[in-house]
Amino acid sequence: MSRFAWLAIALLGALLVPALLGGSELLPRLMAFDTGLLLTLLGMILLCWVINALRLRLLLGEHGASLGRVRSLGVVMATEFAICTTPGGSGGPLALMALLARERIGPARSGAVFAMDQLNDLVFFFCAMLAIAGYALFHSLGRSQQGMLLGSALLLCTALGLVLLLLRYRRRVMRVNGQLLRRLGMSPPRRRRWARRLLHFIHALAQTWRLPKRTLALVFALTCAHWSLRYSVLYLALQGLGAQLAWIPSFLVQMLALSAGQFSLLPGGAGAAELTSASLLAPLVGSSTAAAAILIWRAVTYYFYLLAGGPVFVCLLARPLLERWRRQAG
Repeated sequence: MSRFAWLAIALLGALLVPALLGGSELLPRLMAFDTGLLLTLLGMILLCWVINALRLRLLLGEHGASLGRVRSLGVVMATEFAICTTPGGSGGPLALMALLARERIGPARSGAVFAMDQLNDLVFFFCAMLAIAGYALFHSLGRSQQGMLLGSALLLCTALGLVLLLLRYRRRVMRVNGQLLRRLGMSPPRRRRWARRLLHFIHALAQTWRLPKRTLALVFALTCAHWSLRYSVLYLALQGLGAQLAWIPSFLVQMLALSAGQFSLLPGGAGAAELTSASLLAPLVGSSTAAAAILIWRAVTYYFYLLAGGPVFVCLLARPLLERWRRQAG
């Protein structure tokens, strides 16, 4: 089955979850939602893209100045589109490498930038979990919220543990990878090429680590701003629907729902994210409110990424590839 067929099935499942949960009350709740607030939420996503474009230019170092503001914004939007349309977001790093290759930035450098970006995200969520745990010491959380906090902390600790193990035992991982490729029948020249690429990536990652501390601190501050904005969408949507739910439980709902979407390997987590958020949110605010909030949240943070990022992806990556294939065929 093609990627687009999987995406269509995932989108259908994503729409069915809130439709079944909200029932006949869903449409009136959506129609009563303030249009001005909806435009504000979309503006927050646009601001997130601008922030991520600045993060990209900072992590690229001397290459970032030549990329330009508009071009970097297009690269971010096209990369986000690739993440939303591939299982587990696997197309994100490939799209970023292909887009930056057109700017004469090697795959090792672009791969290191993507890895550093993801590491910043992990550090932010880890710090957020510590802050929420500190908040929980002085404020009583409900049993469901405590469960969400423990689940989120477990996911984060597992992810950070895997990253630290990879960094600590990277040489052993390279040896095991070489042995695995040999058992799979890969020829020695190809194995050497893969080893060189991996070494180039590690060298580029080390160069990124050696950026000025002020630059790295600014990148992390922008990471905090980006995720604080994006993870406020569900909270503001609930406020617009008249639900009184604090920011912390809405943060935890989004974190667990999007993690479930990643593990489902569906494009953009469509279907799995909605189902998980529905099971967590409905007991807190009611079925109809939860359904409307989930639909607004995903419309802003997922469907909008597809609608706005798709044309940019076609202009920056798909159209040049098609033109090259036509020239080669001719």
